[in-house]
Amino acid sequence: MAGLPLNWTPWLQPLMAATVAVLIALVVHRLGRAVLRRVTRPSRVLSAVVAQADAPARWVLPLAALQVVWQGAPDALPLIGSVRHLNGVLLIVALTWLALRAVRGVAQGVIDLYPADVQDNLQARRIHTQARVLSRTVMVAVLLAGLSLILMTFPGAKQVGASLLASAGVAGLVIGIAAKPLFSNLIAGLQIALAQPIRIDDVLIVQGEWGRVEEITGTYVVLRIWDERRLIIPLNWFMENPFQNWTRSSSQIIGTVFLYVDYAMPLEPLRAEAQRLCESSPHWDGRLCLLQVTEAAERAMQLRVLVTAADSGKAWDLRCHVREGLLTFIQREHPQHLPLWRTHLSREVVPGGDDSFRLPADALQAPAPTVSPAP
Repeated sequence: MAGLPLNWTPWLQPLMAATVAVLIALVVHRLGRAVLRRVTRPSRVLSAVVAQADAPARWVLPLAALQVVWQGAPDALPLIGSVRHLNGVLLIVALTWLALRAVRGVAQGVIDLYPADVQDNLQARRIHTQARVLSRTVMVAVLLAGLSLILMTFPGAKQVGASLLASAGVAGLVIGIAAKPLFSNLIAGLQIALAQPIRIDDVLIVQGEWGRVEEITGTYVVLRIWDERRLIIPLNWFMENPFQNWTRSSSQIIGTVFLYVDYAMPLEPLRAEAQRLCESSPHWDGRLCLLQVTEAAERAMQLRVLVTAADSGKAWDLRCHVREGLLTFIQREHPQHLPLWRTHLSREVVPGGDDSFRLPADALQAPAPTVSPAP
């Protein structure tokens, strides 16, 4: 003790107390973790919170114990003010981390209560969307609060704020313009969480792209396109632009199949074949299978087959199955009734020569059948 520098001698007792306090805090953490895990095991939400908060709690308890020791140390202790301030900042950081992980644990626990891998997952997708968007919003608020508390511990921050008061108008305008996308997306996230125009795993048509909502963050939405691409869309885009949601209230959907056949094609065999194809497909939900003539073009008639399925993916496979089956049926049973181009051959007798057949001039420029868009 005599060989130590003079200014370190007063620190021996506080350091010993700090060591004991840290050891006690670590023991309390270990025991508390075991007890909380056993107590919260029946609840998915609480158990998820405990699991998420384990790592930051390992730092919060020792830092809180150290803060108690430093606050009890004499004010005349060298550098005690700096040590208290540093420990206080670290404690705020750890508490902010703990709060962030607790919010994430609550969201994860709620999501686990409603699995989405079921047949009717509309309620689950609604809960998942609300939990993820709201949790990210709360986490942003917690992070801002933590940063504000850290800045408030520095006395110079108030003086800097006072010196910048004269230019607060210009600074506020610049900050407001720079932060406009952030706050607009934050507000849009709250609107999506409450009104829910989109949800996790919803099927959307955005800018002509078909895809499923894979992720909703605090600033953007990830749309998984059918060919494994990802479309990144800002949240506020959904508040300002129209889009299609195929699973807004239900995933059931009506699919269409269009065919063009000759006017001589009998329809009843086609209707029977369409019904048979629907009944033989595992993707048909049994609600509707209807064949109708929807267009009478100049050289062919348009047939539309309406089929129903439980979701858009099954509807696509069902449409392909029905289309291929009907084409195969026509080719096999009625090949002569595929779309035909008719022309008239006139016989003309040429004096002093052989009889010959000539095509009318307009027969060589016959227009193709017109195609009308689906209603």
